[in-house]
Amino acid sequence: MSQQSSASASTFVELPDMESLDRFLAQSKGYPALIFKHSSSCGVSARAHAEMSKIELPVGLVVVQQARVVSNEIEARTGVGHETPQVFIIRDGKALWTASHSQIKAAAVEAALLEVSGQNQNGLG
Repeated sequence: MSQQSSASASTFVELPDMESLDRFLAQSKGYPALIFKHSSSCGVSARAHAEMSKIELPVGLVVVQQARVVSNEIEARTGVGHETPQVFIIRDGKALWTASHSQIKAAAVEAALLEVSGQNQNGLG
């Protein structure tokens, strides 16, 4: 059944195809979007997945074994070479921040989101 009872868990939105990737990015409406490229057969990626599950925002999930085309498209659009695991903060089609492997920590992702979101504030606050 549903795992929505855990308020602290991330909402992973699986991105199995190009249509779902485009829809996920469009739904961010100018706000930063989080995308996590995950390998289902890698221990390091499993640890990164656990870290990303702590993020209390929607996270686009690309399981590279099942969505290689999507993974390749993210690389083509952002110009950032493929790694797994890998996290992107994307806004308006541009990668504003990325991390891979052991750099993927919930606190680092949250700090980066605050930083890039602050760029929209123009010093207000």
